[in-house]
Amino acid sequence: MQARDLALWQARGRIAVGAAFALAPGLAGRHWIGADATRPAVKVVTRALGARDLVLGLGVMLALDRGAPVRGWLEGAALADAVDMAATLLAGDSIPELARRSAVLIAGGSTALAAALARALDEPVPAAAY
Repeated sequence: MQARDLALWQARGRIAVGAAFALAPGLAGRHWIGADATRPAVKVVTRALGARDLVLGLGVMLALDRGAPVRGWLEGAALADAVDMAATLLAGDSIPELARRSAVLIAGGSTALAAALARALDEPVPAAAY
């Protein structure tokens, strides 16, 4: 599979997950953080994270569709996933073990994939000489 195709699949997955978190934060959030996801204040943050992922996925898809640079979108997605993984690890036992392990594996894999795709799809922009 080509890097562009992988990026499109990852973007579609990110859009689907983002939409689920934005539209059904209590239900979708339970798979990540457990029963606390149904609390109204937690739903606010879950919806915001869902919107973030939806926008990142759309940014990747639109950049690829328009032939625009996609590297920044993928780097942003990799950073967001790395932060999700770190936050999950920092939460420790407050998140059910199976959900925590799943989230760390998914976020870690997505981080690595997005970072690799960023390099594969766009050449790095040389630093400006000052």
